[in-house]
Amino acid sequence: MKQLFALALLRRAVLAGSAFTFIACSDNGAITQIAPAGKINKKPSVIISPSRIFNNRHKVIHVFVALCDNLHQGIEPVPKGIGNGQDPGTNLYWGCDYGVKAFFKKYTGWQLVYTGKKASAHILERCIFRHSLTGSYMVADAYDGAFIKNTMQDFENAVAGAVTDTLIIKKDTLGIAGNANMVAYVGHEGLMDVSIDSFPVQRDGRRRDIIILACESKQYWSRILQKNGASPVLWTTELMCPEAYTLDAAIAGWLNNETGVQIQLRAATAYSKYQHCSLKAALHLLVSGY
Repeated sequence: MKQLFALALLRRAVLAGSAFTFIACSDNGAITQIAPAGKINKKPSVIISPSRIFNNRHKVIHVFVALCDNLHQGIEPVPKGIGNGQDPGTNLYWGCDYGVKAFFKKYTGWQLVYTGKKASAHILERCIFRHSLTGSYMVADAYDGAFIKNTMQDFENAVAGAVTDTLIIKKDTLGIAGNANMVAYVGHEGLMDVSIDSFPVQRDGRRRDIIILACESKQYWSRILQKNGASPVLWTTELMCPEAYTLDAAIAGWLNNETGVQIQLRAATAYSKYQHCSLKAALHLLVSGY
């Protein structure tokens, strides 16, 4: 299985990019002006302080991507160029053809409306996509692969509503982190290698939909997520390659208000197509609910 998984990771790296002007929240919750082409003003001007709880006008998905990292993660080694966790542009889970940024930009109904560097200390790049049919947004953050523990902690804080944030694009205010409608994690299953001292319990009454595309994620996250009321739209039972076609298929079904079984079939069909495995095997790998 590990040999098949390693072979599945060998993808051609491609670079992608875009530019857009938007406004984002600083760490203290104040909305700040961000310059175009990913250049952050050193002294942003404070516009307004949003409320901590925010209801999105359009659905928002916040995706936490732990960049593939040969040196700092317990993964089957991949070629150096796509396994550098400090270089999003060529990383397997971000800049490669089937990485989150490249795939959603080139092969889906999503439009890349913003890309910028260093959204926080551990986020090397942030991309924002807008869905052409529904007007929904996806905020995807590429985390330095050396800080996979921080990625998982930020994901879990968002799931529990322990951290909330807001940003603005043109006239649309987007609730991200705990304010997002869906929270997703993509990357290596870091809980195989590191332990997290404590996980926050649910901080509000929201039952957040979640996706975890990582190896055996149901086994590792089930007990944790049941405590904070998370609703698993899609996660995994075995080793897998967490490339973006699976995420795209699952989100498409979720935006269409499909059932867990329907979303599972969508995701499994995509995984079967790109990984050249049987649909039966993909349905066993990708599951919905507890």
